[in-house]
Amino acid sequence: MKLISFVFSFRNEEKNLKNLIDRVHKSVQKTQNWDYELIFVNDDSTDNSENILLDLQKQFPIKIINMSRRFGTNPCVLAGFENCSGDCIIYMDSDLQDPPELITELVKQHEKGFDIVHTKRTKRLGEPKFKLFFTNIAYTIIHKLSDINLEKDVGDFKLISKRALDKILEQKEYNPYIRGLSVWVGFKQTYVDYVRDAREAGESKFSLFAEGPVTQFIRGVTSYSLKPLYLGVLLGFFAFLFSILLIIYAFYAKVSGIAVPGTTGILIVISFFSGALLSTIGIMGIYLARIFEQTKGRTRYVIKDIKDYKK
Repeated sequence: MKLISFVFSFRNEEKNLKNLIDRVHKSVQKTQNWDYELIFVNDDSTDNSENILLDLQKQFPIKIINMSRRFGTNPCVLAGFENCSGDCIIYMDSDLQDPPELITELVKQHEKGFDIVHTKRTKRLGEPKFKLFFTNIAYTIIHKLSDINLEKDVGDFKLISKRALDKILEQKEYNPYIRGLSVWVGFKQTYVDYVRDAREAGESKFSLFAEGPVTQFIRGVTSYSLKPLYLGVLLGFFAFLFSILLIIYAFYAKVSGIAVPGTTGILIVISFFSGALLSTIGIMGIYLARIFEQTKGRTRYVIKDIKDYKK
């Protein structure tokens, strides 16, 4: 009997946990020769989520990993990955926007020989338009600028084989872009389309910056490409070219007796150069910040305790 490790990063999901576990259990029962474990990584919840899981632990194979403080989704996912024992893992959100009924199809594709089975959202119900707008922009820019082929609307809901997961965990980036890393690592991959449901209960943890589209965009681009640095070089080149053209124009105007408004021209030049310079410095700053994070040598997360169904 093979084992699937389900990894859930969550915070304050007391209203969804029972339904989530019931639906996952029913879906796994439809597969053949597969057992499962449920790894719930608790990102410092303040509601009754942990007690609910402890109660459900009497019926289901649940491992609870409690973080020492709120670390965010990315570190919690890594904690789940590093504490699972399955032949493959399935990572999905705990708010039931990712339908557990899709598990059977993910397993079926894995049994055909695919190491990583991504899910691709054809429609996203119940999500605010401004979130979809920024997410689409982030995906488009990451796809254009990065060196990985990250398909649009591919989320975190996916199946990863043990050997692919081992290679992902060998990468020691402090704050990796897991969505991109699962593509970068290679192996045989495929996609399964689905409609992403609206959240069933509870409040969305969406933030434009904290683990939101802006953060994902910056992490996605800077993790897999040096092109933004080249963009800074191009901005500098065009700024230089622009200044040469202005000098030529000013010389031509003086020779031809054409009046050139001094203040306006100076402001345009200063604004252009300032924008190009600040953009380049900002891009370099992001890369330097990532290097600084890496060289500090801190652990990605701190676990307070683990409550395992096996004990």
